[in-house]
Amino acid sequence: MKTIKFLALSTLVIMASCGKGDKQYDASGVFESTEIIVSAKNSGELVSFTAMEGQKVNKGDILGVIDTLQLSLKRTQLRATLQANGSRVLNLNQQTASIKQQIANLQKEKQRFEKLLKQDAATQKQVDDIDYQIEVLQKQLQSSSEQISSSNSSIEGNSASIEAQIAQIEDQIQKSIITSPITGTITNKYIEQGEFAATGKALFKVVDMSIIELRAYITADQLTSIKLNQKVKVFADQGKKERKQYEGTITWISDKAEFTPKTIQTRDERANLVYAIKITVKNDGFIKQGMYGDIKL
Repeated sequence: MKTIKFLALSTLVIMASCGKGDKQYDASGVFESTEIIVSAKNSGELVSFTAMEGQKVNKGDILGVIDTLQLSLKRTQLRATLQANGSRVLNLNQQTASIKQQIANLQKEKQRFEKLLKQDAATQKQVDDIDYQIEVLQKQLQSSSEQISSSNSSIEGNSASIEAQIAQIEDQIQKSIITSPITGTITNKYIEQGEFAATGKALFKVVDMSIIELRAYITADQLTSIKLNQKVKVFADQGKKERKQYEGTITWISDKAEFTPKTIQTRDERANLVYAIKITVKNDGFIKQGMYGDIKL
């Protein structure tokens, strides 16, 4: 997707120096509008495409769909793998419950033999043997816990990777749905339903004509009397002789002069420097792209 600005096809005339002698306007220019060429974000057959030249659309309107069958099948496969991974995760407490119970039983047995030892009804060796058995079981418990945790971590890591792949596929499926990025009018259609859409291939062009800009040029002397967000009067052609007035706002002033002579020798020559400016105008539908307009500061 890229934004293209209509540029003036000829040198814009400064009304102050216009040969016609018309001094009522301070500058002249050409109206521009924002155009967006919408391109395919995925490759595949265009199974649906309802965009039509001249069609008015709102931002987010669905205009077509690129085939997503293979993506959907791949997503189903990954979800099944993810579910299978989940069943392989071991419950640490359940897997080690038997060893823990054996340790608990031996600890009770040890307490009983310690009481018998005090009564000279048991030997120290019997108590030591129980200690040894507890120690062996505790090592088994630690080893089993580490193995189960390692196995579970590996499964969880694999599951996370699968979830990421599913998210990527869902993003691709979402990008296969063609929508209008702005509210405007479709002016060009570059592909038809049933054709193959390649990633980056232009599909259609949509133009926002609700807000339009007049690109004009002012002299260095005029530059000192304007500022950003300043309100100005804008005049557009309406019919052969009539002019329609609009309120405009200066939204951009170039910081570099254009049409500068290679060598500036005198003060008079410095007056020939001009600066580009843009005036934003709310369009009522009568202003068209490429139409000439004038401003009065």
